[in-house]
Amino acid sequence: MISDAQQIAEAVTILRATVGSRLHGLALEGTDDRDEMGVCIEPPEYVVGTRQFEQWVHRTQPEGVRSGPGDIDLTIYGLRKFIRLAMSGNPTIILLLFAPAEFLHVCTPAGERLQALAPALLSRRAGTAFLGYLTAQKQRLLGERGQKRVKRPELEDAHGYDTKYAMHILRLGLQGVELLTTGRLTLPLPDGQRQFLLQVRRGEWSLDSVLTAAGIMERDLEDLRHTSPLPEEPDRAAVDRFLIDEYVQAWATALAVMPGDLVGWRA
Repeated sequence: MISDAQQIAEAVTILRATVGSRLHGLALEGTDDRDEMGVCIEPPEYVVGTRQFEQWVHRTQPEGVRSGPGDIDLTIYGLRKFIRLAMSGNPTIILLLFAPAEFLHVCTPAGERLQALAPALLSRRAGTAFLGYLTAQKQRLLGERGQKRVKRPELEDAHGYDTKYAMHILRLGLQGVELLTTGRLTLPLPDGQRQFLLQVRRGEWSLDSVLTAAGIMERDLEDLRHTSPLPEEPDRAAVDRFLIDEYVQAWATALAVMPGDLVGWRA
């Protein structure tokens, strides 16, 4: 039986892409699941009414069971929640803004406009977000923060630490520095960075070397929080205009009315 959340998520999906290791160019054939992320435009009653929709999650495996090769992990966000997370600089969310065409499964004109909105969404807030993610994950890898939460004991047995986890810690540092320096993300990663991270994943770097590299990236991100050419805050006026226009257009189409019929209050 299809749930209400699934119906909403699939009815007006404007952007959906493969993310995760495949998007970064870091997947190893036959070892990774497939992560996908998307954005939908919620119906009026879920935005200005009493009902609530923030996201719909679909996993091949039951919750709590580790995904394996061929499994799918899909999350479709409501547009408002996606925008809030993107404005906060969430490192996972903003990947969708830069996913190239070959990784897109759905990209409507509204999805194209969402990706084009990236400059208005991004700010130095991303520095705090990337730094926080990197530092927290490094602390968890070392058991310094909460439970160690190692999901891949076979990597620990083979290399002495979870090399895939370590790879993604360093990826966060590299991508955070690129984003704060250029305002963009290169996806998949440039060849040099990709080869370095794959070496880490294969256990060719010692844990001490990984931690040294992570420390350098932490310092770079700390500096860029204050020196990045990105603005201090997102362009809220531009984001608000985008949200109003997209919701009005989508709802007018669904209700078979003219967009002007839904915005008379603005006159």
